[in-house]
Amino acid sequence: MLETNVFSKSVSGTLCWHALCSFRCMRIAIPIWCGRISPVFDVAGNLLLVDVGEGGELRRKEVSLSETEFSSRVRRIAELEANVLICGAISQPMEASLNAAGVRVIGDTCGPVEEVLRAFLLRRLSDGTFSMPGCCGRRRRFRGGGPSLGHRGKIGRN
Repeated sequence: MLETNVFSKSVSGTLCWHALCSFRCMRIAIPIWCGRISPVFDVAGNLLLVDVGEGGELRRKEVSLSETEFSSRVRRIAELEANVLICGAISQPMEASLNAAGVRVIGDTCGPVEEVLRAFLLRRLSDGTFSMPGCCGRRRRFRGGGPSLGHRGKIGRN
């Protein structure tokens, strides 16, 4: 069973990478299209699930996302026990619902799936290499790499 509460708060109230790395196992969900991050999560058809632990990747599988209705799609991601969703563009209501369901969203990300996954695990996803074109200011990125923390220290939109 996957540990679902891998994001703990630091003293300042922001989520920290150390807390993320102190988990037993984390499930990363990535919508995929032709070996790349799907450009728009809300209509993506396939999802790569990658389980990682302290020693690195444990297992992976690809699943179909046939749910087209908003609430069904959010429920499906939550049922898949994803802790983190790394995706391209995502609607604000979808992102908010996923965050409320306990899934941390790292949006506005593009590039080859394997490179993005490697960058996330090495805490280098925020270096700009994988930013979607036109996403200036990177509201969802934080300094220092790793999971997406906005400029105010919170995951998601700021």
